[in-house]
Amino acid sequence: MANRLFIARFAEAPMPRLSAEPIALSPAQEQMLARLVRAHTTPQKLAERARMILLAAAGTGVRETARQLGVWPKTVRHWHRRWRTAAAATPVAQRLADAPRPGAPASFTPEQICAIVALACEQPAEESDLPLSHWSRSELARCAVERGIVERISNSSVGRFFKRSRTSTTSRAGVAHLQARS
Repeated sequence: MANRLFIARFAEAPMPRLSAEPIALSPAQEQMLARLVRAHTTPQKLAERARMILLAAAGTGVRETARQLGVWPKTVRHWHRRWRTAAAATPVAQRLADAPRPGAPASFTPEQICAIVALACEQPAEESDLPLSHWSRSELARCAVERGIVERISNSSVGRFFKRSRTSTTSRAGVAHLQARS
């Protein structure tokens, strides 16, 4: 009984293609893809996607492309489909770019974050009349609201700004320290 239901349900469904549809590239597209693959400044994922398209244009199958690049065949099929469905006038790098991620838009602009970081660089007692020698996250948040930098902000958000920027400033400070020692 279950077998008949399966056959009845899928009897009219077309069989999936075992080979990929060929991708035709214009000489300009092929040149741009090759340039992306060779450039040292191209992000690795973008270069990998460009290789997938170049291999497909050369007639390499999905499984062979996946094996050569060390990715899943599903990934290769995904990027082939994205390439085919994009408008022909779309630039090559844009065709291979990540799709926008879902989620809430950013709550704070880069300018607001810079203003809060600049506020933290001030001595607390100078501008804010606080009897502090160092800023706390809560005092920074309160002062940012008082000065009109942001409408409202939590202590945690202030902490995240500095946690994100800590890695880049620490490495620069370490390099400066090493250069000063030598």
